[in-house]
Amino acid sequence: MTAIHVQYYAILREQAGKSAERIDTSAATAAALYDELATRYAFTLGRSQLRVAVNDEFCEWTTLLSEGCQVVFIPPVAGG
Repeated sequence: MTAIHVQYYAILREQAGKSAERIDTSAATAAALYDELATRYAFTLGRSQLRVAVNDEFCEWTTLLSEGCQVVFIPPVAGG
């Protein structure tokens, strides 16, 4: 298991019921982590609708995760 810090924004924060958490996961990639969390929290957005950042840098969903990574899932921004 790997300890990862995850931050949620907008609709993901609402669906998770929190803005951040530390989780222990066996997910090797950002995609696998999102899929695990989407199942846990019933996220309604698919990966194609999001951007992902690992350690403060936008990255591909195939980015490998390591102990202590900070992962942010960024939903579309609504403006007005």
